[in-house]
Amino acid sequence: MIPEEEILVEQVAGAHRPPVRDELRYHPAWHDLDDAGRLRAFELARALRKAEAALDPEGLSTTAHAVLARIHASRG
Repeated sequence: MIPEEEILVEQVAGAHRPPVRDELRYHPAWHDLDDAGRLRAFELARALRKAEAALDPEGLSTTAHAVLARIHASRG
């Protein structure tokens, strides 16, 4: 894999998503990866979420925390 693709895989696998109002979506880099790159990003994301949850006192990944924060914010 070329270095540019590695950067895209890391971006897609990470929990950060650019802020968007009331919309869930893929990281924009998702669209720049081919099928093999998307599969690598998926596998990396699975491993990262497990590690995050193992380190979190509540046993949650950063993605789970982000989803719960959105739910709590929507309840006002």
